[in-house]
Amino acid sequence: MWLISAFASALFLGLYDVNKKLGLRNNAVLPVLFLNTVLCSLFFLPILLLSRFAPDTLKDTIFFVSSVPASTHGFILLKSVIVLISWGTAYVAIKNLPITLVGPIKAMQPSLVLLGALLVFKEQLNLYQWLGVLVALACFVLYSMAGKKEGVSFWTNKWVWFLFVAVITGAISGLYDKYLMNHYDRMAVQVWYTIYQIGLMLPVLLIFWYPKRKVEAPFEFRWSIIGIAFFLSLSDFLYFYALSLPDSMISVVSVVRRSGIVISFLAGAFFFHEKNIRIKGLILLGVLAAMFLLYLGSR
Repeated sequence: MWLISAFASALFLGLYDVNKKLGLRNNAVLPVLFLNTVLCSLFFLPILLLSRFAPDTLKDTIFFVSSVPASTHGFILLKSVIVLISWGTAYVAIKNLPITLVGPIKAMQPSLVLLGALLVFKEQLNLYQWLGVLVALACFVLYSMAGKKEGVSFWTNKWVWFLFVAVITGAISGLYDKYLMNHYDRMAVQVWYTIYQIGLMLPVLLIFWYPKRKVEAPFEFRWSIIGIAFFLSLSDFLYFYALSLPDSMISVVSVVRRSGIVISFLAGAFFFHEKNIRIKGLILLGVLAAMFLLYLGSR
């Protein structure tokens, strides 16, 4: 069941990436990110209120939000900070880079999760996992070569560095999720970390975007912004649900979840009409092969 949830999460994550590209094209990043946090919180607000004021309605269901002590909220707040850094840098990257580059590179994140598990949790990688990590790194080098054909230097382009930060913080978030799901209520983590993001984002929005909104960063509301929040909420819900189930493995779930890149890649090829699709597609097959090796090694 947890593997099915992981694949469903991957589907919605791919649709999330497509809507993110649509919402960010020629649009201000910070208000899009802020609206995403607000809309995600609104999706979960009825569940939170029912869990508090009519607990029998959701009791013994997968949607019930348990009460957690104040000390737990500190750990959840840290999750919000990590996720916002990852989201913010990823939003900037996907706005300024082809989605056919951003998606596959983000898909290499499970390799960093495995390396992090090796360093932090003292886990041992087997042959398949090491091969998966090495193939992913080789694909990264090939993508850097493909990027040069579009004038994107992986070492001097600042948007690529934003993407690097997004991938690294995303891997940290994945490792932290393993800890949170082992110690705290799944729904409490997802609902409260989503709500806390509003408080974190609001001062950032008012300080860095609002004063120059009419000059440097005009904002236009688009329906795809609702799609961003909707598909992200569904993807995260299924992701956390998968991690909370007995015998689920973060290494497998993180790999499976990134298979949603196929959707964003196809959108980049047929909808956004991006360049060098054949070369990128061949390298994408290498990324998928790396993910399959990681899956084999983590079963």
